[in-house]
Amino acid sequence: MRRGWHGWLAACLMVCVAVLLPAAVRANGPDFSEFGILRNPDGLHVSFTVRFDLPSGVEDALQKGVPLYFVAEAELYRDRWYWRDRRVNTTSKVWRVAYQPLTRKYRVTFGGLNQNFDSLDDALAAVRRVSDWKIAEASQIQPGSGHYVELSYRLDTTLLPRPMQIGIGGQPEWTLLVEKFHRVD
Repeated sequence: MRRGWHGWLAACLMVCVAVLLPAAVRANGPDFSEFGILRNPDGLHVSFTVRFDLPSGVEDALQKGVPLYFVAEAELYRDRWYWRDRRVNTTSKVWRVAYQPLTRKYRVTFGGLNQNFDSLDDALAAVRRVSDWKIAEASQIQPGSGHYVELSYRLDTTLLPRPMQIGIGGQPEWTLLVEKFHRVD
């Protein structure tokens, strides 16, 4: 009787660990804290905020002059019952975050625009939030058809200097990826 009770307790404990541990890991990982899609006569617009913290190794590389590249990619698909879903549009945004040691400022570059920040938190706040990003024209969305958006936000290690790419291969702290699937009404 006693041995059966211990086995039952061990099984319950393993189930609790299996259920609660992934939730705790997900709570500390990157995630969308805000996400919204707006469809208007102009087209389809996405707004989101990503919540993440830079791991210490990534922050250390940034402090030593290695620029970081963050990429957001959005793909719009139309449902098809007879074949694979049709990709209607693909668009992306790239931000570059670099530390300037002489001025002790962080520079965020997006497109041709540069902005300087005094702290890393302020620079990352500019990279984490996207508002009113147009991902498709209104003419690309067919009325009466089902559409959905696949959005990914990541730290792109392929844009790092080549020696860094070789050195960070397989290190999980350099993997920052958040993905979202959302149906368009």
